Amino acid sequence: PCLHCDNPPCVKVCPVDATNITPDGIVRQIFSRCIGCRYCTTACPYTRRYFNWYGPEWPEPMAESHNPDVSVRPKGVVEKCTLCHHRLQKARAKAIAEQRPLAPGEYVPACVESCPARAMVFGDLEDPNSEVAQLARSPRAFRLLEELGTLPKVIYLAEGERNGATSG
Repeated sequence: PCLHCDNPPCVKVCPVDATNITPDGIVRQIFSRCIGCRYCTTACPYTRRYFNWYGPEWPEPMAESHNPDVSVRPKGVVEKCTLCHHRLQKARAKAIAEQRPLAPGEYVPACVESCPARAMVFGDLEDPNSEVAQLARSPRAFRLLEELGTLPKVIYLAEGERNGATSG
């Protein structure tokens, strides 16, 4: 996935602001604004952006099963992980309608929610009591290519123990 850097080189090179950072810190891709120049693809040191060389095609049974909350990206644009930003918008709208703050765990990207091994954890790195913040403080925690100064928010854990189980 996109590492949603605090200092993302992809944002700096986009000539049409199709890539920018939301107030939540998500590196957003506005597909309808993308002109397909691929500067962002070249700038990303993690190779996490992909150019759509072909138009979208699905087998007939799947053609009508698109998520209405997510736009279909056409040929000629760059795409990347958005941390399921549409899920955040939906969860935030529900919380606002119910006149309450967004609760921890109420918004989770689909990859985290569907991972059967619980290999991914998502949450607020700013909340010192959250599971993700505790894991980020682990001696096993590391960020890819940290020396580049991109400050990625996605943090990896080296092999070791987690919740009493040994990873291999």
